Amino acid sequence: MAHCYVHIPFCRERCPYCDFFLVPGTRLMEPFFDALLQETEARLCEFGSEPVGSIHFGGGTPSLAGPRRIGRWLALFSDRVEIKGDAEITLEANPEDCRKHVMGEFRTLGINRVSLGVQSFSGRKLERLGRKHTPDEACQVMQEMLGLFGNVSLDLICGVPDEDMDEWHADLEAAISLQPHHISVYMLTVEAGTKLQREIHWGRCTGPDEGFQAEAYLLAVERLTQEGFMHYEVSNFARPGYFSRYNSGSWRREPYIGLGPSAHTLLKDGSGERRKANVASLVRYISAPHDASTGYELLTPEERQTEEVFLSLRLGEGIALQQLQVIHRQRAQWLEGMLEKFMLEGFLEIRRGRVRLTPRGFLFSDHITQTLLPS
Repeated sequence: MAHCYVHIPFCRERCPYCDFFLVPGTRLMEPFFDALLQETEARLCEFGSEPVGSIHFGGGTPSLAGPRRIGRWLALFSDRVEIKGDAEITLEANPEDCRKHVMGEFRTLGINRVSLGVQSFSGRKLERLGRKHTPDEACQVMQEMLGLFGNVSLDLICGVPDEDMDEWHADLEAAISLQPHHISVYMLTVEAGTKLQREIHWGRCTGPDEGFQAEAYLLAVERLTQEGFMHYEVSNFARPGYFSRYNSGSWRREPYIGLGPSAHTLLKDGSGERRKANVASLVRYISAPHDASTGYELLTPEERQTEEVFLSLRLGEGIALQQLQVIHRQRAQWLEGMLEKFMLEGFLEIRRGRVRLTPRGFLFSDHITQTLLPS
């Protein structure tokens, strides 16, 4: 099953912690969509005969494009590419931009999943994060979206400067009480070149407390699983049947095609696996949408194995023990010793022939994964 990601790189303004490729303001929205349609036309052949199982409009804030522009793209795409009847079509949005009648128009177009950038239900945290909605607005919009769509996700961020456990616990309980289908929990990170990094450097605020974030993460795992959410990926929790299909597909390395500036693509065919990335420049993208990518790179067997280990260990289902044994067949004794060490430390477990990280193991996933990568 193939998947499609569409990057719409516009936000009203950049949040202080964000390092995604985006452009503040919407002045170039119309020429961007003209370019997006041209790129889509030029790359339709890449989708082949396999039906598309999910479409994800990300960004940026893709809901700012409005139903008319999203509808133009969907009309072109659906006319030329087979989309599964039960395909998941996701739109990312911010609470302050969700007008009920506008979101209803998106639903009419075929959008059937909404991912809301709530981030917190604390006014203090929202201000720290540079968000423009209020806690009351977030709750109201969530309730409206749950009435419109059969699949609604929300994002939470933990580790905001000066956050305490009471504040984080209140965020979790507020999110649970709204009964979304999916919750993503992200630990605040300080990315190079962001406003947050500069404020920390200048001493205007403190950086995230790793000890607090670890405790907050484990609390999130405990509470959300108690409430029936499945911890299916390091940062993601869902009711049964509501895993994000697009994200799950990319983590499982199913083929996906990325459209728009900075979007990535993974194709699989008779020649092997090929990856490419589009240019991370809106001006270059608009001026030459037919030449938006940096070119395809054929992955080596070692690169494929590295990606399989790295991405599989992010998932709750983990990786097949037999697959690790094949990768490390020249040092089987070493692998057995490392797995035993991580199990004794409480970082991983082996069940039904699969190696999986525990909740505590997810906190050290970078170290564990690097250790288990092909040498």
